Amino acid sequence: MLAYQYIKLLKGEIQLETITIALPKGKLFAQSRELLEKAGYGAPGLSEDSRKLVIKNEAAGLSFVITKPMDLPTYVEYGAADIGIIGKDVLLEEQKDIYELLDLGFGKCRLMLAVPAGLRRSKLTDYANLRVATKYPRVAAEFFHGIGIQAEIIYLNGSIELAPMVGLSEMIVDIVETGRTLRENKLDEIAVIHAATARLIANRASFKLKFARIHSILGAMRRQLPSG
Repeated sequence: MLAYQYIKLLKGEIQLETITIALPKGKLFAQSRELLEKAGYGAPGLSEDSRKLVIKNEAAGLSFVITKPMDLPTYVEYGAADIGIIGKDVLLEEQKDIYELLDLGFGKCRLMLAVPAGLRRSKLTDYANLRVATKYPRVAAEFFHGIGIQAEIIYLNGSIELAPMVGLSEMIVDIVETGRTLRENKLDEIAVIHAATARLIANRASFKLKFARIHSILGAMRRQLPSG
């Protein structure tokens, strides 16, 4: 916020535009909330366990919605939220019409292709015409198209590692952080498809109409990052 705007705000001559921020449930929530609070954009009672669907900090002109990760880009694309924080893996899969403003650096993980140890082959093209289970069907399809092979893609919503164990698929495409779950289920990672971290995204119209406030939030968050 510019200095003259801040003085007018203190005098009650102007009111803050409300910014609605979408946060994802799950592993990115705590770090997202912490970063926003350090940047000065928190709210009392902001918790993913809250029964409230919308949590407000009216004094700061902020409103928060907490969504399932895969739904979050849709909230931002349609303007139900002005900005949001979400993993790059979800953005790659959802392909929404939004602005990606900032790589926040946390939530590091990778989208990868894995197979049972007994099915490991010498090169990627040897996996042609097999079945792959994933909750990232678009990412998987683009990957196999890129290496010039066909695969039957089976969409699952969770427990992807189970699919090869019960004969549903020969391969999986999934997101991993350390690879421990893969090892525990005797799966070998054979290719990294994309690295992923948390990103700050914005609705295209909001970014123009509420530029000053979004730019202030963007700057405050960037200053809290190790690279800032």
